[in-house]
Order: sequence, then C-alpha cells, then structure tokens
Amino acid sequence: MNAFRSIEWLDAGIVRMLDQRKLPHETIYNDYVSHTEVAQAIKDMVIRGAPAIGAAAAYGIALTTHHTGCETRDALISELDTAMEILGASRPTAVNLFWAIDRMKKRITDPSLDSVSALKEAVLTEAHSIAKEDVEINKSIGRNALSLIPDKATIIHHCNTGSLATVDYGTALGVIRTAHEQGKNVFALLDETRPRLQGGRLSAYELKEQGVPFKVIVDGASGHFMRTLGVDLCVVGTDRVAANGDVANKIGTYNLAVVAHENNVPFYVAAPTTTIDMATKHGDEIEIEERPPSEITHVRECQITPDGIEVGNPAFDVTPAKYITAIITEKGVVYPPFEESLAKLMR
Repeated sequence: MNAFRSIEWLDAGIVRMLDQRKLPHETIYNDYVSHTEVAQAIKDMVIRGAPAIGAAAAYGIALTTHHTGCETRDALISELDTAMEILGASRPTAVNLFWAIDRMKKRITDPSLDSVSALKEAVLTEAHSIAKEDVEINKSIGRNALSLIPDKATIIHHCNTGSLATVDYGTALGVIRTAHEQGKNVFALLDETRPRLQGGRLSAYELKEQGVPFKVIVDGASGHFMRTLGVDLCVVGTDRVAANGDVANKIGTYNLAVVAHENNVPFYVAAPTTTIDMATKHGDEIEIEERPPSEITHVRECQITPDGIEVGNPAFDVTPAKYITAIITEKGVVYPPFEESLAKLMR
C-alpha cells in the first residue's frame, strides 16, 4: 500500500484503511472484517471523500459475502440487504455511497448468480472494479483540466480531494497534481477547511509529499489573496451535483465561490460522473449532514469554547450553479447552462 492509498482489500478478507483522523502526525492503518465496522469507519471519518466512501461501501458488502455463514443464496441475499441498509445510513450527503450500493445491489440480484460461491466471487469482483475505475476516472479528470490551467498558475483549493479522498490520485487535488506532473508552474493556496482541517492536515500532507509548492491559508483569507496576490482559478471537489448544476461540497465552498465570483476568478468543480445525480433537480433537495458539536467546540482534545453553548455544524453547503464556471468530469468539461450540458453528458 503506498502512502496515499486510502483503502485496500487484503486476500484474507480484510479491508485496510488509512486512518485519516491521525494524519499528518501518525500514519496508522486500521483493519476491518465486517460491514458494520466499515459503516462506523465511514461515519467516524476514518475514510472520507465521496469516491473513497463509495469504494468503502462496496468493500463492506464484499466483507459480508467473504465471512458469511449462510449456506443458501436466498439467506445470503437477505444478509446482504441488511448490510447495504446499514452502509447506506452511514453518511447521507455523498451520492457515491448510494451509487456504489445500487451498483452492488444490481450485481447481487443477477439471477445467473445461483449459488453462494457465485455470489461471493461476483461481489468481490464488482468491488474491485469500482475501486480500479475510480483511479482511472480521476486521472482522466486531471487530463481534461489541463487546458484550463495556465502554464504559471496560482490555484485555491478547499478541503481535501486528493488520493486520501479517493481510492488513489484524486479529483480536484488530482487536477493540481496532474498539472504539476505535466511541468506546469502551479502554486496552491490550501484553505485549512474548518472544522476538521482537511486542507491543513491532509491536502498539505499530500502536496508536501508530491513536491507541489503550496501555502496553507485560513478559510476566511481567500478574498484577501484573490485581491492582493492574484489567483488564476479555484478548483474544488463535490459530494453531489444536482441536475441544474448546484453542487454540495465541504462547508465553506459556497463562501469561496461567491468571493471568486466577486473577484472574477474562474471557479471549477472536479466531479466524477458518479457524483452527478440527475434525480436531484436542484441543491435544495440535497440532505445536508449535521456533524457532532464537538468538532466545533474542540480542536483534537482541547476545548476552545465555553461550556454549554449552542453549536451549528453542517458538514456541507450548496453552491448555486450560477457561481460555477465549469464542471470537469472524466468524460469532458461541461459549461452552463448546466441543465442542458449535464443532461447531454449523462445521456
């Protein structure tokens, strides 16, 4: 497992995840042998990032078949239904989670899989396919973004969308990585991304290892740097894209998009087509996860607020399509009007 492989299947029927709560100071891998453990790991953000969550769900389902005691196909399918329900409840916003579960469900219900052994083999093969495809999709997103990035560019990035948020390579951070690997002179400004500091902890960890020049800034400093330093573009990831082009992403993305618009800075969203949800008409239909108050009141183990205060901690916000310059996918770059371009892309 390389330093940025967020999740991996071991032949002994173990799913190994890099515990992202411990980075950057500790590199710890956790082993899981059941779907309930995987669901808890997703909920606790041991693994996070929409593509990585999708792969984790697929492997969680594969763990069920690997360790099952069921002797009949019908009994195993019933056990898998329970596993998929538990995994589906782990985090509500990332559409990749439900996409992966739906894809696994379609494979499981194939009538040609008429034995326990056939189900076991097919489920693991499908989970491997989801993970492998994610890496290739991310690399294609990076290639498709190259024409949007000047040879010398200052880029603002929010949250973490690199190899740690995917199976490997990354979406929006992968765009920056690809440009760097292709010889472009890129400099990244990384929002620290409160409250869990995915930018300051994880994106900085990745870019430091990859040799990409960067500077960590507080979330509220983006406007200052756009106005005084000059920024060529913003690029972020997303957990869900609605049919009209609204995107749900880590809290603070909406603020960044509005400031970019005010400063005439292009604002790009890197999105695998698996995050495009044509059944969701607009962003107001997207369920926003509310995280525990302790993420606001504490930094690690240190409490920074008075006792007994009220806390609002949405994990995501919705950026309206009007602030988005383009959406970069593995199938190409789409531009407004997104109702038309996304529908055409998904056809």
